[in-house]
Amino acid sequence: MDNRQVRRPDGTTIHYTATGPADGPVLTLVHGWGCDRADFDNIISHFPEDLRVLAVDLAEHGDSRSTRDTWTMEEFARDVSAVLAAESVDSTVVAGHSLGGAVAVETARLLPGTVTQVIAIDALHYLGLFPAQSEADIEALLQPFREDFAGAMRGMVEGGSPEGTDPSLVDTYTKKMSAVRQPAGLRALEGLVRWDMDAALREVAQPVVVFAVRSIITQEAIDRYGERIRIELVDLGSHHFHVESPAETARLLAGEMSR
Repeated sequence: MDNRQVRRPDGTTIHYTATGPADGPVLTLVHGWGCDRADFDNIISHFPEDLRVLAVDLAEHGDSRSTRDTWTMEEFARDVSAVLAAESVDSTVVAGHSLGGAVAVETARLLPGTVTQVIAIDALHYLGLFPAQSEADIEALLQPFREDFAGAMRGMVEGGSPEGTDPSLVDTYTKKMSAVRQPAGLRALEGLVRWDMDAALREVAQPVVVFAVRSIITQEAIDRYGERIRIELVDLGSHHFHVESPAETARLLAGEMSR
């Protein structure tokens, strides 16, 4: 696994890893908010040897750093685009967890000739986050994070943890995500809730599949997006099931690559 980096404007350095043969089919992995590319390490070890895998740390996540002022999903997509350009990628599937799913959609919109498919790992179906929210709803969501970031983070993690989830996992995810660098962490969350997913999907022609935790997704989300997005229900753990079930997640992703 090679650790690499690429520089972007506004004091931005994006770190990423590259695994697999240079001439193999390419899968690009994008982590969720407050997470990092290391979440994919165990998954990568289960992929076929002929698969080229790029795992990206978005700005101010993991090893990547930035002094920029823009924290939209579109700007995060430019982080991913910079990696694809540095690696001379002309065709890739982009898979993203949580916020990374939004970034994957925006990358597909930005690079329609390069991104062939979007895979969302328990993303895009949370109706309180992804469709564009009203100003009142945005403020209601952000205020608890402004007042008690770690406490609000725990509430969010618990909301993505089905009954029976190991409490130590909730503690681990909360601690990790609460440590996201500020003010970028809060501003990235604001960028997510201000993202207009419906507008983005109207401009994306590539197929989009969501692997959603069965016990979390709502029927309302299925009814709203089921005709536009292929929704596959899974029982592999919590919102972070890719961390909890790496071998099974690898099979899901590799299966999409072989379609």
